[in-house]
Amino acid sequence: MLSLETLNEQFIQKRNFCHRVCTVTRGSQQAPKNHSRLMATAAEYGHNSWELSIQVDQREGDEGMKFKLRVKGDLHIGGLMLKLVEKIKAPQDWSDHAIWWEKKSCWLLKTHWTLDKYGVQADADLRYTPQHKPLCIQLPNMKTIKLRVSFSCVVFKTVAEICKALNIRRSEELSLLKPPDDPKKKKKKDKGTESAFDDILNMDVAGGIYCSLGLYSKTMTPTYDPDSGSPASSTSLWFGENPMMACQPNLPPEELAKLYKPLTLEDKAAINAGWLDSSRSLMEQGIQENDRLLLRFKYHSFFDLNPKYDAVRITQLYEQARWAILLEEIDCTEEEMLMFASLQYHICKLTLSTEPLTNSSEPEIDEVEAALSNLESTLEGRNADKILEDITDIPKLEDMLKLFRPKRLTLKPYKEYWFVFRDTTISYYKNKESANKEPIEQLHLRGCEVIPDVNVTEKKFGLKLLLPTADGMNEIYIRCDNETQYSKWKAACMLASKGKTMAYSSYRTEVKKIQSFLQMKSLAPPPGHAAPDVESMEMNAECFVSPRYAKKYKTKQLTTRILEALHNISQLSLMEAKMRFIQAWQSLPEFGIKYYIVRFRGSKKDELLGISYNKLIRIDMSTGLPVTTWRFSNMKQWNVNWEIKQVTIEFDQSVSIAFSCQSCDCKVVHEYIGGYIFLSTRSKDQNETLREELFHKLTGGQD
Repeated sequence: MLSLETLNEQFIQKRNFCHRVCTVTRGSQQAPKNHSRLMATAAEYGHNSWELSIQVDQREGDEGMKFKLRVKGDLHIGGLMLKLVEKIKAPQDWSDHAIWWEKKSCWLLKTHWTLDKYGVQADADLRYTPQHKPLCIQLPNMKTIKLRVSFSCVVFKTVAEICKALNIRRSEELSLLKPPDDPKKKKKKDKGTESAFDDILNMDVAGGIYCSLGLYSKTMTPTYDPDSGSPASSTSLWFGENPMMACQPNLPPEELAKLYKPLTLEDKAAINAGWLDSSRSLMEQGIQENDRLLLRFKYHSFFDLNPKYDAVRITQLYEQARWAILLEEIDCTEEEMLMFASLQYHICKLTLSTEPLTNSSEPEIDEVEAALSNLESTLEGRNADKILEDITDIPKLEDMLKLFRPKRLTLKPYKEYWFVFRDTTISYYKNKESANKEPIEQLHLRGCEVIPDVNVTEKKFGLKLLLPTADGMNEIYIRCDNETQYSKWKAACMLASKGKTMAYSSYRTEVKKIQSFLQMKSLAPPPGHAAPDVESMEMNAECFVSPRYAKKYKTKQLTTRILEALHNISQLSLMEAKMRFIQAWQSLPEFGIKYYIVRFRGSKKDELLGISYNKLIRIDMSTGLPVTTWRFSNMKQWNVNWEIKQVTIEFDQSVSIAFSCQSCDCKVVHEYIGGYIFLSTRSKDQNETLREELFHKLTGGQD
């Protein structure tokens, strides 16, 4: 039974329903018009527009704001930013802000594109954030600076921006590297390890290192003082002496020992996997504001090093080389380690000297003026050094040398032959009398690699020649009797590898340079010099060698050997000493080789691939010995199958190799190869404008 109150409620509901029906029936003539208007509004509201959430990042230290805007799919990005700024109503310069899409990890920089074209929908969470943010950058000298850089440009442009701020020419040789993970620091942070490098030079002041116009100016290029090589333009970052031009003091042995960590080839491969992709921006690669990255010379092909303009570049190159030696990132002999130590000590003394430092003790010779003077002398009939000697009378070398061909399971010693060097070819005979007959073998040196095999202390003067063949490189060892003989033959081989003969005037210069380098490596003082005074060395000798060598010698022994070697370089100026150090670093057998773990097509085991400025090396991972070498000069083409992540390279004589990368993405290796090809296209005739389009064409790839 229903109660009376329930029956009354049901009656009232039915009455109201009937009233609404009657009202609609009586107004049936106006209903379609009103109904159409309501339906159109609903369609417009529900299908053509939606609410979009945007997080706004303000100045550093200010809290962000979140806004919701009602937008349509045909709204372009520029209109969206305008609409957002109008809603923010904050008196601030928003010109450096752009929209970042976190989920897709990409910048929406094409302001004429619509939301529909970008694929932005209601569930997209966007950020309106500055494109330039502070980044902590560790320089090659191990000092860290904080600099405001572009997080939206590709890394290639960002590095160019950093180098412009630091007045480093040839920014294409450098790139940014992620710091290697150190498991020890995660478990327990070493106090001494970080103490030397904790200080950060904050260059992110007054809204950035440039004025608001200078930062974005494409025409702004740094100029240099012709006398000192320091920046002379108003765009210079420095107000006084540039601290990037000064060498950093050596660490105490205890702190150096904490940094020292012996690296296997696999460890080096893991570190090399950290190079950033030059064709993508920092934020697209997960780099955030105030993160720490390493600025390093990535490509070991240093073009047009000129002390007149490259004071900062040479100093930072020296510092990268110095740390590579001290931490044994590259192998060198004991004799070479002591040579590097004496150069470091000499550079430290000159850096701390109160006397004004000059780049060179020799006067600068302008190349154009020298050429005009030479031409004038020739026209007047006076004797002058010619660029090329008479090509009909090409010089030749003839000597009794020793030869050795390494073969497996063979321990045969060097054997003497009569060698004749002419043009770009070495011929060797059984003896001098048989030189008019057919040679035992002819070695064609064009495209070969010349590696020194020298120990001055032990009177060992050898050359290792890697001769290009269809399936790689053949090794041949040649042994000379003395320094003079070695200098002549090495200079001739180096010219021949570039397709040049001894008729070139640079031959004599190269011979003198090699002799000077051998003298520098000699640890014995010149005749007539007294024994060095150990007490005269104001610095700890253990600071200038790696921890492994510091343990090998007592401090007094080490000091004596460094001071003995110092006699041969004591006359060098600061810039000359740095250049000698860099040249000695370049002469090391492992110079510039970056290792990656790969698997070659058809192989079932991982191997190492070494990439240098002029070659690729296949290395056995278990022994660390090279298996095959291929030179870039013999490369016809290379490509990447991005689906299976495989790099394929074709060489001359129908030689083809293919491999997949195990320690990194194949894009890293692809960029390394393409980068060296790009650097080989540079010439002094070109201006210093970066050919970015060509770089990305050679190094880029589809994602």
